[in-house]
Amino acid sequence: MSVYGYCRVSTDKQVEDGESLGVQERQIQGWCLIQGVDLTEIFIEAGVSGSVPISKRPDGKRMMALAKKGDTIVTARLDRVFRSALDALQTVEAAQKRGIRIVIIDSLGDITGNGMAKAFLTIAAAFAELERDTIKQRVTETKADQRSRNRYLGGKVPFGYRVGKDGELVEDEEEQIIIDYGRESRRDGSSLRTIQRGMAALGHKLSLEAINRITKGANT
Repeated sequence: MSVYGYCRVSTDKQVEDGESLGVQERQIQGWCLIQGVDLTEIFIEAGVSGSVPISKRPDGKRMMALAKKGDTIVTARLDRVFRSALDALQTVEAAQKRGIRIVIIDSLGDITGNGMAKAFLTIAAAFAELERDTIKQRVTETKADQRSRNRYLGGKVPFGYRVGKDGELVEDEEEQIIIDYGRESRRDGSSLRTIQRGMAALGHKLSLEAINRITKGANT
């Protein structure tokens, strides 16, 4: 019988106490010590979201393919291995058919051989999924609010603007002059390439796509 440990963090930075890879590994090793079994291999999934089904995660897929009848998969917490109720149920059912045990250390124990544990798993995984969707909704709402107040949301700053001291987007005077030049040239019938050469001569090299975007509507 082989015993496989499984750890996961959503980001490469192990910053959350109780969720870092080191903590998870120690919990798995401690469980093996108490049970008197040897840990065959530990699979570490770093920087992979829990919303990705375990069968589609690089190490999760390899672990599930390697496990055979009589083997045990051990993980520290439910949300380290499952965040979707559907993924949890499908994985547990597949493991049961293959004779593989899945153990959740923190509270559930063997979720493949205990009817009550499986019922609790369904509820817990559903709540984990709800929590993830709620967080996603909050992030979307926050970004919408920031966008409505012209807040900088990260990524590349749009040409013609800069980030102000309070995090808002403010017009960059020099770049706004270049935009005005481009729009006026386009109204006069200049091609995008001609405008591009003119902007380059003024010290601003922009792609044709960028020029088309910032001058769009100027010739209508």
